[in-house]
Amino acid sequence: MYLLEHDAKELLAKHGIAVPAGRLIDRVETINSAALPAGPWIVKGQIAAGGRGKAGIIQRANTLQDVSHHAKAILGTTVKARTVEAVRIEQQVAGAHEAYVGFLLDAESGGVRVIMSANGGMDIEQVPREKVHSALARPDATSLKECVLHLSRSLPPEMASAVSEAGEKLARAFLELEAMLLEVNPLFVLDGGRWIAGDAKIVTDDNALPRQKELESLVKARAAVYSDVARKHEHGFDYVVVDPEGEIGLLTTGAGLSMMLIDEMRAAGLKPYNFLDIRTGGLRGETKRLTQVLKWIGDGKKVKVLLVNIFAGITDLGEFSQLLVTALSASRLGKPVVARLVGTNLAAARETLTAARIGLHTDLDAALAEVQKHLGKR
Repeated sequence: MYLLEHDAKELLAKHGIAVPAGRLIDRVETINSAALPAGPWIVKGQIAAGGRGKAGIIQRANTLQDVSHHAKAILGTTVKARTVEAVRIEQQVAGAHEAYVGFLLDAESGGVRVIMSANGGMDIEQVPREKVHSALARPDATSLKECVLHLSRSLPPEMASAVSEAGEKLARAFLELEAMLLEVNPLFVLDGGRWIAGDAKIVTDDNALPRQKELESLVKARAAVYSDVARKHEHGFDYVVVDPEGEIGLLTTGAGLSMMLIDEMRAAGLKPYNFLDIRTGGLRGETKRLTQVLKWIGDGKKVKVLLVNIFAGITDLGEFSQLLVTALSASRLGKPVVARLVGTNLAAARETLTAARIGLHTDLDAALAEVQKHLGKR
């Protein structure tokens, strides 16, 4: 889960990380000056993506009129295919040097990549490689602390102590949150060794959610913002809208196979609407999960056809087909359905789907050809 900056900062503050005072304002709220921190301010559009400053959705504001003007201009804009639904209005930090501290789970080594630089901010990617210091550490508090201390010695003496202290606290938070990525850019370094997290990016492991009560509470409270994670947490499977403009709804199982299918479809010039791993082995004779998925797919304003792609191992395709036909009726999807099924009891599945006037294919190319016909592309 990629946390919005506001939520990342609120979470870090609970873990002892200094952050600028700020307030979240969404598109339907009125800005109440009494609820804002002392000015001057910075108005920051909240989307789960980097490069917000260069995209123009981070603006400085010296007056309340500036705050209102920037908020209105930013809210509702689309940046990197994401609509800005909220802004964080926070207190500006003046007279600080901008540094960088990051922690990244390294899948290949099973460790944590620790990264530090005396230079941070919007142009971090242009910082010369020799000025970015990095090392791998084991994923435990002692090893990360030692790594932070080691890397901080490569920084200018006047800021090494502050960055080291910040790095140590951030490393603790990284472990406690079971994060995959924790990045503070910029880390504001102030006179007297003080520091404050000017920005924060956190990516957490969705599978750790049952152990992470803070994150679990956040997902429940902000389900509209973290809808994909909230759905998985509540329903026990993965469903993600990959293209709001997509024309093809997908009812699929197997995360890897589903991603491969999306890649193949895009390569063929097709526009899939969603990713799904329905986990057919867990249906156990009930249609609730299938019906819910079909209703979500039906929310796609440009979805014109449903492609069912199931490789069955322990799943009986005869039973699955009966559940599918029942769920299609309950969901009232009202779209053409193309099925590609491979696995156990295919003959029974063919009989059920034929009776429901749904064509069944065992070859993906043939199924995609029928999908294209429904889209008017063949």
